Amino acid sequence: MDSKKQPREVLDSIRQQKLDAGLQPFKLVKYFSFSSLGVILIFTLFLSWIISNHARRVMLEQSEEYSLLLAENINQQVFRRFVLPAVVRYGGIALSNPEQFENLDRIVRGVIQGLKIDSVTIYDSRVNIISYSTVADLVGKKDVGGVEYKKSLEGDANSKFIYSGSVFSLLSVTPAVSCQLRTYIPFRQVRDEGESGGVVMGVIEIVKDLSKEYANIIKLQARIILVSAVVMAVLFLVLRTIVSRAGKIMEAKALERLKLEETLNQTERLAHLGTMVATVSHEIKSPLGIVRSTAEILEKRIQKVAPGNEHLARIIVDEAMRLNRIVVEFLDFARPQKMHLEKGNINEIAEKVLAFISPMLKEQQIILTTVLALDLPAIAIDRDQLYRALLNILLNAVQAMEGGGSLQITTQYQDDKRRIAILIRDSGAGMTEEKAAQIFEPFFTDKNKGTGLGLAITRNIIESHGGEILVESMPQEGTCFTICLPAG
Repeated sequence: MDSKKQPREVLDSIRQQKLDAGLQPFKLVKYFSFSSLGVILIFTLFLSWIISNHARRVMLEQSEEYSLLLAENINQQVFRRFVLPAVVRYGGIALSNPEQFENLDRIVRGVIQGLKIDSVTIYDSRVNIISYSTVADLVGKKDVGGVEYKKSLEGDANSKFIYSGSVFSLLSVTPAVSCQLRTYIPFRQVRDEGESGGVVMGVIEIVKDLSKEYANIIKLQARIILVSAVVMAVLFLVLRTIVSRAGKIMEAKALERLKLEETLNQTERLAHLGTMVATVSHEIKSPLGIVRSTAEILEKRIQKVAPGNEHLARIIVDEAMRLNRIVVEFLDFARPQKMHLEKGNINEIAEKVLAFISPMLKEQQIILTTVLALDLPAIAIDRDQLYRALLNILLNAVQAMEGGGSLQITTQYQDDKRRIAILIRDSGAGMTEEKAAQIFEPFFTDKNKGTGLGLAITRNIIESHGGEILVESMPQEGTCFTICLPAG
């Protein structure tokens, strides 16, 4: 294949570039619209994360305050109801004594009963060992207290959260949601007025399971994300529909504008070409007439002076007549004749044309079929111009059937569209779709002879009557021309 583009491909490329340039502003608007939608979605997800984090922080702060208050209450109850009585009765605290341990356990469990506390643990202040716990397996373990234990020994109450899981836990992608609050407060002496003393006797640890509350926050975050995603999806679909429809409208308008520009440019070129053709044809017509008349005179004289050679002059006459017909076609195309409209019957013109070409049909063995409607109304037409238009089409049909064939001409009145249709169908060689789209273009022809103006002039005549001409054709299957003229 040739590396150079064919002229039509170049024109199509230029046309596409113009179309893309016309749609460029809309494409930018579409790009920014979808980009904005994406930014809004990301911002919404970020906002949902902030809301869920804030809710989690509020929940944990409230739980921590509650745990600290509970721990303080345990401190008061244990000191007043266990420490003081144990010192008086036993002379000191010894949790290894089953009786003392049971008394302490009864007091602690009584305080936390119904409060959804997982465990209460008391560490010794002298050694990092668990002296008491509601979880029996923890009693006696050493070095379990971490940084929080050491802070409490220094008099600072503190808490620690241990949680895992995220929104993806709802999809079983990450570990299950869990949250645990561990609160540490110094276990101090309590004075008579209820205030805590300065001596730290140990560390109280309260463990509370907040998995349910944390799971609710995760679900809230998931709902926010889901609702945001649904809203964004709906907005995206609506915006996509609007943009798609607007894009089609814009593309159609841009294409229409481009076609109008091409039509205008073509009209301007044809106008200049018509002016040039009219000028040249007018200048040729007069000398051509002189050549023809002179050749006719020479033919008569040669017959007398040199009989048998007069055919040479006849050749000049015939060629001059052929050139004159070409010049007339150029002039008719460049300067169409003014229409002289009067009421007339289409069938009469069709019969007149068929009578003229009937010898040609017999010579080429073409079978003629006519189906002329009898109910055709009289319409305003230019008889001569319409005669010429029908003749041009019929001559083309005859030329397409050099080896014989069939020709059918039909007239009909289409009441629903209030128009008269003339159908001219031949069984000739037919033509491709690409060729059929170009046959009405000026100077387009695939014949060795001819100007390529016949069908262009025919279309001008039909359109001057307010009608239209259509063509349907398939290679090796023939061609059908349809002329539609308004009937009022």
